Amino acid sequence: MNIGYWLSSEEQSPHDLVQNAKRAEDAGFGHVLISDHIHPWVDAQGHSPFVWGVVGAIAQATERIELGTAVTCPLIRIHPAIVAHAAATAQALMEGRFFLGVGTGENLNEHVLGDRWPRADERLEMLDEAVDIIRALFGGEYETYRGKHYDVEQAKLYDAPDTPPPIVIAAKAENAAKLAAAKGDGTMNTSPDGDIVKIYKGAGGSGPIYGKVAGAFAASEEEARKIAKERQPNTALGGDLSTELALPRDFEAAAELVREEDLEGSVVFGDDPGRWRDKIEEFADAGFTHVALHNVGEDQRGFIEFAKQFV
Repeated sequence: MNIGYWLSSEEQSPHDLVQNAKRAEDAGFGHVLISDHIHPWVDAQGHSPFVWGVVGAIAQATERIELGTAVTCPLIRIHPAIVAHAAATAQALMEGRFFLGVGTGENLNEHVLGDRWPRADERLEMLDEAVDIIRALFGGEYETYRGKHYDVEQAKLYDAPDTPPPIVIAAKAENAAKLAAAKGDGTMNTSPDGDIVKIYKGAGGSGPIYGKVAGAFAASEEEARKIAKERQPNTALGGDLSTELALPRDFEAAAELVREEDLEGSVVFGDDPGRWRDKIEEFADAGFTHVALHNVGEDQRGFIEFAKQFV
């Protein structure tokens, strides 16, 4: 199991994201995953810088560690041709240490230009086309594409990468897992869902499988529960709320119904290494090859020092 560190753009400033990526590299972590949002889930998280600027800074601050987006939505807020341009530049700056994680996104981030928020099946169609466009542009030639959802007219990336960054497709449902197997270089899920892993592999997927262990790192379980409830209540929201709600205040309103005990199972509470290790093993048992550790609290320096025992 390759143990990584989660760079939460919703919870850390641009400067802190860069510093924490460097700390993770120095601590021996194998990879970092960075979220790509324009809004945080709730206002208490307090941040959401432009991920591509941060990626460029991390490229200059680090030398060894791999970095991937978790995940970029190349559908509405940013056209897939622009995502291809950004990812190619990131790969150049990271000198081959970058991968592009993509998914179908959330209304929280994609509504901001006034576009319609499509249904899940349509978003997967859009992602399918987007991956084709991104891969074509990575080739460094002029490309024209006319699809159901996107048009590209004679676009060329002049700094196309010699080695294209892998494209890792997030999958929480069967149809997304099959798309990841067909067109991705790996897949990703924030839950240790062994059934999705089996579907991905059964459809021919053979790439790395990335996961995330979320926890509230604190000296006591009581403090950890309070931190998790304040800063990550969205973790406990069921159904399609995480993809359908539009604003942080909507998540805050829904989270008024969330109790601390509702976060059990999805968030590790406290600083007991055994609890963190048990959650890591859940992902390993489900067939994941990589897992990034995410502390939802503010003490990232202390957490990195604590978590390096799992590397």
